[in-house]
Amino acid sequence: MPHNAYVDAVQNRRDELAVQYLPAVKAMAYRLKERLPSSVDYNDLAAIATEELVKLSRRYDEAQNDSFWGYAKTRAYGAMLDYLRSLDIVSRSSRRIIKGIDLEVTAYMANHEEEPSVEYLAEKLGETPEKIKDARIAAEIYAVMPIDEQLTLMNERSTLETVEQDDLIDTIKEVLGHYNEREQMIIQLYYFEELSLKEISEMLGITESRISQIHKSVLKKIRDSLGSE
Repeated sequence: MPHNAYVDAVQNRRDELAVQYLPAVKAMAYRLKERLPSSVDYNDLAAIATEELVKLSRRYDEAQNDSFWGYAKTRAYGAMLDYLRSLDIVSRSSRRIIKGIDLEVTAYMANHEEEPSVEYLAEKLGETPEKIKDARIAAEIYAVMPIDEQLTLMNERSTLETVEQDDLIDTIKEVLGHYNEREQMIIQLYYFEELSLKEISEMLGITESRISQIHKSVLKKIRDSLGSE
């Protein structure tokens, strides 16, 4: 086969790879969007993941990696997370408000079994309703990040700078061991199966507010455990 024809054939195979996995990438973007606030546009996520897929397909070398999708899905998902990070929505002030909201919501739900209103939180924390809404949007966005990144994000200085990865995993396992089987399943479904709060709610018959509370409780206990160490 002439050189140009060979190059064209390789390029065509790579373009076919991108076309083949485009529906899977769009589905992945849709799944992520389901876990995010309405202010994040699905089309933006899908475009970023698609662009990454095309770039990867054009660089793909079968000799070095025999599973294109296994390689591509991690990179495409990571590109979408990079986009969310670029929004830089968790500022120092909203991070403080997020922590305050978590404490107030936990206390309120212990007595009322539902989340308090924005107005209630604004009054308790001495903030405007707009700042409370912005902080809750930020909380929804950072909730889709990996657990270790969330722990870093919510500390004024990174607790993880002095914690080895193995220690973090051990701490997470220990904290989860104090939760019942259903609560552990919630963390499994959210982080590893990547289901939305609504989907988990329908599957387990628990309110979305309760699932959110359990999720925040687990993260807080992990942060506290790392801090005490």
